[in-house]
Amino acid sequence: SRLFRPNGGARLRSARSGSLSRLRRARRRPVAAMDSEDDTRDSADEDFYSGGEAGLALSDDGDADYDFADRDSDDSDDLISHRQQQNYSVLSETDIKQHQADDMNRVSTVLSISKSEACALLRSYNWSVSKVHDEWFVDEARVRTAVGLPEKQNEMPNERELTCGICFESCPRESMGAASCGHPFCGVCWRGYISTAINDGPGCLMLRCPDPSCSAAVGQDMVNLFASDEDKGKYERYLCRSYIEDNRKTKWCPAPGCEYAVEFVVGSGSYDVSCGCSYGFCWNCTEEAHRPVDCSTVSKWILKNSAESENMNWILANSKPCPKCKRPIEKNQGCMHITCTPPCKFEFCWLCLGPWSDHGERTGGFYACNRYEAARQEGAFDDSERRREMAKNSLERYTHYYERWAANQSSRQKALGDLQSLQNDKLEKLSDIQSQPESQLKFIIEAWLQIVECRRVLKWTYAYGYYLPDHEHAKRQFFEYVQGEAESGLERLHQCAEKELQIYLDADCPSKDFNDFRTKLAGLTSVTRNYFENLVRALESGLNDVGAHTGQGACSKAVSSKNLGGKSKSGKNKAPVGASKSGSSTRGMDDGNIWACDQCTFANPRSARSCQVCDHQQHR
Repeated sequence: SRLFRPNGGARLRSARSGSLSRLRRARRRPVAAMDSEDDTRDSADEDFYSGGEAGLALSDDGDADYDFADRDSDDSDDLISHRQQQNYSVLSETDIKQHQADDMNRVSTVLSISKSEACALLRSYNWSVSKVHDEWFVDEARVRTAVGLPEKQNEMPNERELTCGICFESCPRESMGAASCGHPFCGVCWRGYISTAINDGPGCLMLRCPDPSCSAAVGQDMVNLFASDEDKGKYERYLCRSYIEDNRKTKWCPAPGCEYAVEFVVGSGSYDVSCGCSYGFCWNCTEEAHRPVDCSTVSKWILKNSAESENMNWILANSKPCPKCKRPIEKNQGCMHITCTPPCKFEFCWLCLGPWSDHGERTGGFYACNRYEAARQEGAFDDSERRREMAKNSLERYTHYYERWAANQSSRQKALGDLQSLQNDKLEKLSDIQSQPESQLKFIIEAWLQIVECRRVLKWTYAYGYYLPDHEHAKRQFFEYVQGEAESGLERLHQCAEKELQIYLDADCPSKDFNDFRTKLAGLTSVTRNYFENLVRALESGLNDVGAHTGQGACSKAVSSKNLGGKSKSGKNKAPVGASKSGSSTRGMDDGNIWACDQCTFANPRSARSCQVCDHQQHR
């Protein structure tokens, strides 16, 4: 199975051919076509939007297929087409109002009611057109009663003067107003009633008749008739917010200051969406986009990063409590004679925690403690030392993954800054130097967009690795290998897009080898994109195929340096770049000391006559 091959040759031999045979069968499946009719979509999405992550569709054959092989899809147009396949749409304020008006018009037309009544119905049923239709045709009377829509429009009494039900003043009929129930109130009281409700918050959208015995709805038509311009603007904003926040298919972008919303459409894609403000987030949990990690893992990781548990682990691993006042003390240098800070000022031995007055030359002086050594041999400090060692190991493991998670986040932010700088001025400068139109330099923008995306994916693979069970050795070894390969491949792309591009930016005249640079960068972009897409699919499937048939979990336990390593500039084999960064424990072996099984491809020691995994006899 060909892995990352911008410069050739990295391969992996797994313990079972079945695992990697699945990798070779992966196919890109286009996002399913979406039905444009909202009614059909509403009914089809009913279970999906209430099903959480289970609503995401799997591949057509149900297999967790993934393939790390290179594909010949270097064309930039293919990349652009790939990016355009999405199962969501970004809505501006104008789009939201248009969607809202369209829904009200459809309900008003089908049910033969006013737009104000249609708006009240949609608000009561969370802006679901299909649910409004279903409930209305099942029991119209019950729906009218619940929403506050009288079956018959009642008019105010046909008299010259009417008494207001709030201030009890007699007013001309022309200055009075009434909802569909017909209860008359003067314009001044209506204005005060509506203004108070609007200033109280979004509850004004469910406003009812001021008459205590009446439950008739007060719709937008009454608000437009009596409210001030300021109150009308507030009411419209509440209505717009209601369309997004009450609708299960739409959510606001969580980026600070962003006014876009996202409408998610059921499809064969992920929950990761990109807003019009360029912020990427998960539609399901509204956290930062985090493929290939699921939402529950992200929640645990974020909580762990902000919790006090790691602080306590650090205190336990790097300090000891004062025997007298119990305050934690860190010893970073010096002798074993410790004096606690005021007001305690207790003097004690760091090793045995006994009073320093009992210590001296006879107990080992300032840099040793015979009492501690004797007590430790008797097992007196076993429990405390074991707890301290466990806390230290746990802290080191967490720090290992967190530092690399944060480093990739920092690299991604820098890449975003470099991309913006490139788009603002450098691309135009390069176009002038190389005498090429900016339309011919899109491959550079695509490379930087891919770097930003891959940094995000690589960042979250460290959260994935932290929660990967330790007992699943095959999965962990395979994960660490492909993570290391992904990191080394991304570094090659990043270096090419950053340092090699700078050479052409600093040039004084068109370079003859610029087209070679174009080919190299476009090729690296394509290979990196394909690798990371397949890496994401593999991790999202839980690496289910890895080690599935190996009882002892042997996967890539012994791999040749030729199989694992790329080629250095001197032509010698080396371990994969980034393997140490990802914590990989995979180590190469000399090619002369191993043989690959013809049946399962496992790398066996030369001394073995049969395969250690499948018992297949060595072919000579």
